[in-house]
Amino acid sequence: MSRLLITARRGRRPHIGATAARAVADRTPADRDRALDGLRALALLAVPTGHWLIGGFTLDTGGALHNASLLTAVGQLAPASWVLQLLGIFFLVGGHASVLSLRRATGRGESTWVWLRGRLVRLGRPVLGVTAVWAVLLPLLYGVGVPEATLRTGATLVIQPLWFVGVYAVLTALTPCCLRAARWMGAWAAAPLAAAVAAVDFLRYGPYADAMPPWLSLLNLLPGWMFAYQLGVSWGERRLGGRAAWSLLLGGAAVFAALLLFFHYPTSMVGVPGQDRTNSHPPSLLVLALAAAQSGAAVLLRDRLARLLRRPVLWAPVAIVNLSALTILCWHQTAMLSLAVPASFLGQVPGLTVAPDTLGWVLARLAWLPVFAAALLLIGRTTRRFEAPWTGVTRVRRAAMALLATGFGAFALGLA
Repeated sequence: MSRLLITARRGRRPHIGATAARAVADRTPADRDRALDGLRALALLAVPTGHWLIGGFTLDTGGALHNASLLTAVGQLAPASWVLQLLGIFFLVGGHASVLSLRRATGRGESTWVWLRGRLVRLGRPVLGVTAVWAVLLPLLYGVGVPEATLRTGATLVIQPLWFVGVYAVLTALTPCCLRAARWMGAWAAAPLAAAVAAVDFLRYGPYADAMPPWLSLLNLLPGWMFAYQLGVSWGERRLGGRAAWSLLLGGAAVFAALLLFFHYPTSMVGVPGQDRTNSHPPSLLVLALAAAQSGAAVLLRDRLARLLRRPVLWAPVAIVNLSALTILCWHQTAMLSLAVPASFLGQVPGLTVAPDTLGWVLARLAWLPVFAAALLLIGRTTRRFEAPWTGVTRVRRAAMALLATGFGAFALGLA
């Protein structure tokens, strides 16, 4: 990704149009794996799309915003989450990309520790940036009359996607272990992870569920998300071919259907307020079944996707999304809040501050999606600098940002 970032920064910033698309394509290294970038872009864009479509607000009598989910009232739309839940694809591509990146680094004579430090710093900068900025915004917004309840709602939304960065950082640190497992077992290296999740699911949902401690589900957190990452590492090591991909696709689809039909797993792939079971926090076996099917399809479609992305008009938006990956992840909820918070002072605004409980709300929210995207684009023009190396930033400023970020985290988690 850094190589693409360097090449895209040479010359003027591209504008929309065929000429700009050609310029982006011409500045892309010939050996760039466009299929991986295309899959990553698809998974990335699914995150804000899913949050913007499913997450809404209610407005209390005091004018404060509270989080609400469309799926609480319109559960029939839960199957849409099967399409929007593409984190399996993201972790798959992440594992593959980490293998390539580590291979290039060691080829340059870098140690694994130097490579890992660079990756973790790159992940941490945008997170530190968004949380520090929000720590400054909170007292300012409160000072102009935004209710504390609205601020807590906003802080919760901002911090929710950041769990992903933490999990991804841990998986990145485990890449050398994943490599050894892939070289030893190939694609089968992911099987013990699925078995571990299945065992925990049996304990927490089976006949002994009442005797199990509440924290038991947390044991699924690492193996659940590591499953697709390990598949990606095996793919990067060329130990996941067409036959294994078909097995993942068909086997994952079969297990997915069986868990829904016979074991009564929740239909939604995301958490729904009021339900006593969730598939995603932490991941259940249903998430792994979907990730397996998605991973198999991604491997099988890789060559076709690569050919498609040779077209400049298709490749240019993929390149731009990849250049701003963490900006999209960290700031998309802020983009929605930048419109919802002012709207809360106006009262009931369809698609913004009206409760998400009807199909009419869905139509209104669909009309807001381009506005959210435009807001994210405007915010991202400034905040994308957090993804770049912080040259010239003193230790004092970095310490101040870390302190602000800690304060915001305490507020968002209800500790302050």
